[in-house]
This record gives sequence, C-alpha cells and structure tokens, in this order.
Amino acid sequence: MINLANKNNIKNVSNKKLSKRKLHFKKWIWLILAIICFGFVVYSFIKIFSWNLDNKAIEAQTDEIEEITKVEEVPPSEEDVVVNPPEDTHTGPYWEYINLPLISVDFNELIQKNSDTVAFLRVNNTNINYPVVQTSDNDFYLTHAYDKSSNDAGWVFMDYRNNLTDLDDNTIIYAHSRLDKSMFGTLKNIFKNDWYNNTDNRVVYLSTPTENTLWQVFSVYTIPTETYYLTSNFKSEEEFQKFIDTMLDRSRYNFNADVNTKDKILTLSTCYDDYNKTVLHAKLIKSQKR
Repeated sequence: MINLANKNNIKNVSNKKLSKRKLHFKKWIWLILAIICFGFVVYSFIKIFSWNLDNKAIEAQTDEIEEITKVEEVPPSEEDVVVNPPEDTHTGPYWEYINLPLISVDFNELIQKNSDTVAFLRVNNTNINYPVVQTSDNDFYLTHAYDKSSNDAGWVFMDYRNNLTDLDDNTIIYAHSRLDKSMFGTLKNIFKNDWYNNTDNRVVYLSTPTENTLWQVFSVYTIPTETYYLTSNFKSEEEFQKFIDTMLDRSRYNFNADVNTKDKILTLSTCYDDYNKTVLHAKLIKSQKR
C-alpha cells in the first residue's frame, strides 16, 4: 500500500510538473503570437504611412506639372500625315478619328525639370495625363517619381529599348496601377462598357518634342504576366502579323480596326492584380511634325 501511495504521489507530482510545463509552453506560444501580431500591425502602419507619403509627393508633383505644362489642342491641317489608311474603304472609325485634333505640349519646362522626359501621354476618360520618361533600364522609374526622388508610386515610363524618333514595331509604356488612381490606376476604365460605348475614348494622344501623334485603340485585355506582348521588334512580317492577330484575338471588345504589319503599335501596360496585367494596344493613324 505504501509503495502504491508513493507511486501515486510520484505520478501526481509528475503530472503537476507536466501541466506546469504545458502552461509555460502555451504562455510562450501566446507571447510569440502576440509579438508577431504586434510586428504585423507596426509593419502595416509603416506601409500605410509610407504609401500616404508617396501619394502626397506624387500629387504635389502632378499639380506642379499641370501648372508648368501648356497643353494645346491642334486642329487638323493639310500638313498632318495620315498613317497607313485602310485601302478598301474610306468609311469607318479610322476616317472619323483622323479628323480629331491632336494635342501639342510645350516641353521646355518639363525637360528642365527632368531631362529624361520624352513624351506626354493622354487617354480619354482616365486620369492618364502625364509626361513620359525614359532611361537606360525598366527598373528606375518603378521606384522613383518624376523628380527622380525615391517613391514606390514610380512614374509613367517608356521601355528603354524604344525610340520615339524612329518608331519600333511596338512602343511600350508602363506605370503602376495605384489604388489612389494615379499613374495607370484608371487604365482599368477601358473594361467598362461606358468607356467602350463612347467612341471618343478609343484613341490615345502622344505628343513628343518633335511630333504630335494620334493612335487608334484596337485591343484591350487582361492576361497573366508574360513578355510576349512586350516584344518591341519582329524578325519577319510573318512574326509581326502573328503578333497582331494574337493581340486582336485577345481583345475583350471588337474595335473594328484594320491592323497590319505596316502599322506602328503603342502598348500601355500595368498591373491588374498580383498575377495579371491590364493591356491596351493602339496603332498610329496620324502624325504632325512640330
């Protein structure tokens, strides 16, 4: 009986120690979880604070750009160059759009502010109304604002491979899709029916220091991240035509646009979400030397 009582006592003591250990372990687990949660809250607060600072900096720069930039509408003239018109007809969207005015931008102060400035981009029924920059890579302006200060909002920039004085097959312009609708944050508007139904929206305006141009939209879509639509030049007409056909097939809407390998293409690209891109393609239809 004594041995049994001793065994029970030993067992009870052992159970108490085990319980204490479990309790101690649970306390550590909760402490670690609390630290992790606190760290996450602090990290989130810092990110939100930083995001707001970036937005305010971009807003201030955008306001300044609006003040110093003179943008004029230029009515059609006999000096306008009509680019690659459809051969089989003189009716349809193309012939309506070439009668639209162009935009002409005074780049003097913009270039003084940032010598990387190469163009000014406008897309109707969006907030896209920005100078476009270009540098020697496609990384710098992902994390730098127009004044080249560090900023996660970045800026609107052209692919480093492209040259606006000697257009490639495909000229590509990028920007972040910001939640505050800055940069390309409103490019998603192209998927709204009211955007598509208003035919005035189906053009893109691009002004450069040497030329004012008008581009007819022919394809809009979302796609998982890839590099094919970002091809700037093609080795053969067959490759280029395959690219054009692919872009037309991808479009959510039929823009009734004639596109062939004699055309020059403008591509706007941004994030749709973490895994997909928003893409707009347009073809050059009118230009005017400055």
